Amino acid sequence: MGEKASTVDWKTILKALGPGLIVTAAFVGPGTVTTTSSSGAKYGYVLLWALTFSVFATIVLQEMSARIAIATGKPLAEFIRTSLSKNPTINKVAAALVVLAIGVGNAAFQTGNLTGAAIGLNTILGNSALLWLWVIAIIATILLWTGSYKIVEKFLTALVVIMGFAFLIDMFAAKPDWGQVAVHLVKPSIPEGALTIVLALIGTTVVPYNLFLHSSSVLEKGWKGWEGIKIMRWDAGIGIFLGGLFSWAIMITAAATLHPLGITIKSAGDMAIELEPLLGKWAAMFFALGLFAAGMTSAVTAPLAGAYAIQQSLGLPRDMKDKYFRLWLMLIMFAGLGFGTMVFATGRSPIEAIIFAQAVNGVLLPIVAWMLLYAANKKEYLGEYTNGPITNVLGGIAVITATILGIRLILKALGLM
Repeated sequence: MGEKASTVDWKTILKALGPGLIVTAAFVGPGTVTTTSSSGAKYGYVLLWALTFSVFATIVLQEMSARIAIATGKPLAEFIRTSLSKNPTINKVAAALVVLAIGVGNAAFQTGNLTGAAIGLNTILGNSALLWLWVIAIIATILLWTGSYKIVEKFLTALVVIMGFAFLIDMFAAKPDWGQVAVHLVKPSIPEGALTIVLALIGTTVVPYNLFLHSSSVLEKGWKGWEGIKIMRWDAGIGIFLGGLFSWAIMITAAATLHPLGITIKSAGDMAIELEPLLGKWAAMFFALGLFAAGMTSAVTAPLAGAYAIQQSLGLPRDMKDKYFRLWLMLIMFAGLGFGTMVFATGRSPIEAIIFAQAVNGVLLPIVAWMLLYAANKKEYLGEYTNGPITNVLGGIAVITATILGIRLILKALGLM
């Protein structure tokens, strides 16, 4: 109990920050930018509370995933494959589902990540969005090919700082009604017709592949025991809160500038265009910079998370330099690049690929969330690190919400919503 009650000093926490910021780098992508922008433009500040709930749910689920990894020495996908059930057939089926859903879903999401980053960079530098698409994909590929977790973590951390700076600058420039912001951050309210976007706001933050990415990242850091779990909790709380802060900033900016004028948007690129006459060209450039950083970070984390999950589900080495690990990276990266090239070459929207990825997530999210909650209660493996009553209540709320979200995403993909 003495170890459990021990404290960790701030210097240690700040020095250790990383995996939580990688989670933020992953979930604040072009999809998040688009969803929060359109929500703020259409409903003003009213749906800020949905992001507050999303941050809470993400912290709860990510903490469980990372705690399982620290307690057992196994990342989530490996734990599912080897220890979820005493029946090996169930474990193999669960692992196969992870491989299929994460592999296919992340390849589809990668299309949106690369195109979003390219649109942001093209807004700033001009030339050709298709050119920037390839440049971004090549940079992300080189970064991941190094096989160095430390290099990837530092790169993503730097981009998260840039992204946050860009979105926060625009938020303060928009001069929002801070009283309304404070009220709606904690006051649940769903205007007529807004349920779909409420669930979309939750879905763009609570991302299933992040559960696999986070559990792998904490093991890369070498965190162990209660001290490691305490560091992990601070890291996750700080990192995910910052991701929520950036999402709030985007919605607040749209609510303060576009909503009063009745301007609605369909994409993050529209947001940058609409901001220019309202706040000036520099504000549009900052937003485009944030969009680029959001797309770039997600373009790195989607293949990384996919490779981790597939590699561990198949029982292959946990090594970023392993030939199969690199194979999964390249398959996801170039699937996104191929579809992204088609998007810009034909003038089509990447929305079809994104909707398909959301449908895959709709199937995967509730299944993984329930498996996660079940796994976190397996005392024979986690021992003193097993979920307590409070964690189970909080986790139950998050998992039930994930189930509702998953059903909604499937229905939307089938055209039934």
